[in-house]
Amino acid sequence: MGTVKTLNKWANAHTYYPLDLIRVALGVFLFFKGIHFIGNTELLIELIDPLKNWAGSLMMVHYVAPAHLIGGLLIAFGLLTRWAIIAQLPILIGAVAINFFGPMDTKGFLSALIILVICAFFLVYGSGKHSADYYFKMQK
Repeated sequence: MGTVKTLNKWANAHTYYPLDLIRVALGVFLFFKGIHFIGNTELLIELIDPLKNWAGSLMMVHYVAPAHLIGGLLIAFGLLTRWAIIAQLPILIGAVAINFFGPMDTKGFLSALIILVICAFFLVYGSGKHSADYYFKMQK
């Protein structure tokens, strides 16, 4: 618990508006990706097709869209950012891995890899000073 507090203090002392804009853009991107997957469940099933022999592949279909919707909103507002990103990590690691098990889609691979790297950064950095987490913490 001490390391999280130390990371939060460091992040709040070194906060910048461009990083907050990247966090908000990440959240909005994930939110719209969730809407896209809800509207095109056939596409999501087709994407998960290389992993159909693995246990829980059908459960992934029901996990991806809601996790992107709720996680995207939480990340955009900066509320429970680290928890929302932890929920996104299995999806993003799976999105990168699908390109190695199935046919390689360079555009999908690069976008999943970039989003994974950004999520890893905000997992360490946190939500920053311009977020709902910081606002609620300062209300105490």
